[in-house]
Amino acid sequence: MKKVLVADPLHPDAFEELKSLPGLEVTLKTGMDEQELIKTIPDYNAVVVRSATKVTRNVINAASNLELIIRAGIGLDNIDLQAAKDKGIEVRNTPQATSISVAEHTFGLMLAAVRNHGKANLSMKAHKWEKKLFKGTELYNKTLGIIGCGRIGLEVAKRALVFGMNPLIYDVIQVKCDLDVQQVSWENLLSQSDLITLHLPLTDETRHMISHEAFQKMKDGVVFINASRGGVVDEKALLDALESGKVRAAAVDVYEKEPPDDYSLIDHPNVLATPHIGAAAKEGQKRAGFDVVKILKETMSS
Repeated sequence: MKKVLVADPLHPDAFEELKSLPGLEVTLKTGMDEQELIKTIPDYNAVVVRSATKVTRNVINAASNLELIIRAGIGLDNIDLQAAKDKGIEVRNTPQATSISVAEHTFGLMLAAVRNHGKANLSMKAHKWEKKLFKGTELYNKTLGIIGCGRIGLEVAKRALVFGMNPLIYDVIQVKCDLDVQQVSWENLLSQSDLITLHLPLTDETRHMISHEAFQKMKDGVVFINASRGGVVDEKALLDALESGKVRAAAVDVYEKEPPDDYSLIDHPNVLATPHIGAAAKEGQKRAGFDVVKILKETMSS
């Protein structure tokens, strides 16, 4: 009997199916910090996490029976991949499950940023009628720079075309797709885009990829969206760009530290902030949960 620890919540329907798989003993135990996880993990052959639980090197070193780590979602920056590799532990994720959820949230952030939805909402809740303060701009006919064009980036590009935008894409590899998009250089994307959105994993190569230097290459008054990973952006550089007016508005779903210690960026009047909810649509979470079930059924269920 293989033991599976579910350390972050899964969609209830997926969890029920997971419990029904033959040959698996499934335990749900959420909200553990590193020390509690270190005490718990030795008994288990597989662990399932989302973004909250951190599978650190210390946790992996304590995992005497662990064969498989599954991330119900896309990003793997909460898992020490090198430590897992060193111990021969397989790491899997569910990259397709929440692509639409994140792409739709990205457009929600984009619309809110260009049309001042956050400010207007707060104004109305203060019982004010400040209609003339909240004049915005359209997305139509604007150039959207998409940095990182994997599954989510391409879903964003599809929606940009429907909005009548001109999508430019930048990726470190040549992107093959049937969409009417143009793949351009880093410098051209930064200098030509009216809006820029990030869809990158956090790696050693992408950390602080959006720096003071990158902001200086952007158009004056650019609108900036990040619903990928916080560490890709130097938050101090973004705050400086907002203060100078280089960035007209920013919509941010992810942060260098979550939850943040420093709210200086979030408190800026031209920042719309959400608490890392890009993938938090019930449909996407259900797909992610059933993808976890599929992985365990293929690898561990008897």
